[in-house]
Formats: sequence, structure tokens, C-alpha cells
Amino acid sequence: MDVDQIWAAIDAERSSLADLLEDLSPSEWRTPPLCDAWRVGDVAAHLTLAHAGYRDVFTAALRARGNFDRMIRDEALRAASLPQEEYPRRLRAMLGSRRTAPFLTPKQPLLDVLVHGQDITVPLGRSRPMPAAAAAVAAQAAWDVGFPFRARRRLAGLRLTATDADWTVGSGAQVEGPIAALLLLLTGRQAALDQLTGDGVRTLRRREEMRRPS
Repeated sequence: MDVDQIWAAIDAERSSLADLLEDLSPSEWRTPPLCDAWRVGDVAAHLTLAHAGYRDVFTAALRARGNFDRMIRDEALRAASLPQEEYPRRLRAMLGSRRTAPFLTPKQPLLDVLVHGQDITVPLGRSRPMPAAAAAVAAQAAWDVGFPFRARRRLAGLRLTATDADWTVGSGAQVEGPIAALLLLLTGRQAALDQLTGDGVRTLRRREEMRRPS
């Protein structure tokens, strides 16, 4: 995908996600998403912060004392106090804009809206198909970026291969499946593990069990 295609995919995802948010009940809005210690409404609020400027990011980093995860969560919680109908409106206001938060390329907001769309819909039992070409671009970005996903280190010794896109990374035991499921895996989500096959899946399950508190 070229840059124009990436931005078109971002616009399409933001628009359809705005439609989805309008359809959520208050109880769904309060449902825990795939992200720990968040609510669906917090994820929606986070997505509306994609146009944050340098001053916003610097101030947020100071508040969080340089802790990236705390900064992201705290800013989402700060933004999550508005009426529910405000978040679809803000997402739609972004359509057509090519603005990104500081230091990011268009691949990061693409990754963000794709993955967070699943964070919202999977726990709600709602279907949200992920475009394979866009997911492949986001998956490569997650693999290449290092921080915050650390995918290369977490998934060392595994070869990931998409069954619905021309995409593969890594080396070692095979893990195959839809690119959408691989993207969730790359970003630290285990929700789509049942969609993956290959010898490497056993390794993934063992690693997941080791991370769980006893």
C-alpha cells in the first residue's frame, strides 16, 4: 500500500468505527476491552487523541514521569469523561486529515485503529472484519517498530505466516493464520490464538502460561 492507500484505509476504519460506537449500549461502553485496566469507552477516547500535538505529548509525558504506558492510559482516562456521542463525532472530524501525533508515520495510526477496533469488538462478541492488505502493513509496522510491542523479542524462534496475505516474518517453528490474528499476536493480544495453527502455537501457549501469575 502506498501512503494515499494507507490514509484511505485509516479514514475507512475511523468512519466505520464511529458508526459502531454510536451503536453501543451504555453497558457495552463500560465493558472491559482486550486492554488491561481499560473500558471500551476509554479505548474510544484514546482513538480520538491521534492528533495530539507536541505540547500535548510533552505535558502528558511529564504527568506520567516518562512512563509511556501510564501516559497513554492516563490521557485516555482524562479524555473519557465526555458524553458518549462525542467520540464518534470526533472520529469523523478526523476524516480526510493526514495529521499524526509527533514522531509517528501514517502506519502507526493505521495500526492503532485496526487493533483497537478489535480491542472493542472482540469482548462484545461483535464482528469487525479487518482488511487484509491494511492489516499486513500494520503487522509489518508492529514487527519493525520494537517499542512498545517488542514483537521480535517476544516471538523469537517463531516464523509467522499469513494465510490470507503475502506476509511472513521471523524464523523457527511455524505459526500460520489470518493476518488479523497475527496482528493481534504481534501487539501482545492472545484473543485470536485459537485461529492460529502450526508447531509454534504450542510454544506460544507455553509462553502465555509462564506469564500468568501463579
